[in-house]
Amino acid sequence: MPLATLKQVLDEAKKGHYAVGAYNINNMEQLQGIVNAAAQTKSPVIIQASRGAIKYTEMNYLVHLIKAATELHPEIPIVLHLDHGDNLETVKKCVEAGFTSVMIDASHHPFEENVRITKEVVDYAHQFGVSVEAELGTLGGVEEDITGTVKLTDPDQAKLFVEQTGVDCLAVAIGTSHGAYKFKAEPVLATDLIPTIYEKTQKPLVMHGSSSVPQDILAQINKFGGQMPAAQGVPIAPLQKAIEGGVAKINVDTDSRMCMTGTIRQIFHEQPTKFDPREYLGPAREATTKMIAERMQAFKTAGHAGDYKVLSLEEAKKQYYGL
Repeated sequence: MPLATLKQVLDEAKKGHYAVGAYNINNMEQLQGIVNAAAQTKSPVIIQASRGAIKYTEMNYLVHLIKAATELHPEIPIVLHLDHGDNLETVKKCVEAGFTSVMIDASHHPFEENVRITKEVVDYAHQFGVSVEAELGTLGGVEEDITGTVKLTDPDQAKLFVEQTGVDCLAVAIGTSHGAYKFKAEPVLATDLIPTIYEKTQKPLVMHGSSSVPQDILAQINKFGGQMPAAQGVPIAPLQKAIEGGVAKINVDTDSRMCMTGTIRQIFHEQPTKFDPREYLGPAREATTKMIAERMQAFKTAGHAGDYKVLSLEEAKKQYYGL
């Protein structure tokens, strides 16, 4: 099965009233853990790579790992997505390498500049059948080299933005933040904005900064030598409410990082004689599979892998963009 496009996977998610998790990876074990969860739950899945992950894996390692996943699990629709692309040149490199979806994040620019940059990427990517995600409004926390402050998405601006750019999906700001330290108290999210934005744009919506920071994993990390006091994420219930309102893609990164770290810390503490990477990365991979499978159930992704035939990029280009 070819890699799927984000547009097809999210359009199908909207039809089925579920969301697809978009999980960031940096190495083989993370990818295996996520894809194994998708296979176990029969879920379509979005694999994301940030610019930092692309640099870390030298691009080729990452792309060939994804190819291996499609060969081992042809029954699972898998999207390879650039997370938080910064300019057209980055997008071009990813499209040439085989990514089937890209995000261009110009949300820190004024509205008109965001439109211009995003439209430039859309015009380029669509000619190859590659999907495009963009962002309007800004999240808190740090993503790559940008520190953000929360600026909620304006529904009327969102309608204009989608009309002027032709993006396939839109990341919205409703009060979440990147990283493990999202909130100082119980989170108050503007989830009521979501159905309004969806009604005006009629595009699948995306939630960034949506890791839940599981408290049992946080406790495990801190018990075995970590120092992550007061880390807090987005509870599952608001995410499920967001799905009902029009969110079809939910980004999860911190949770899988924490999951691997907690498992490895515990093994190093309890079994200090271990030095074979397989003996700690293997259990970390298994812990990741368990946690991601829980997210796939919570997002109602489970059971939908066989709902449709994945379109190739050439087929997507013709069907979606008339090119």
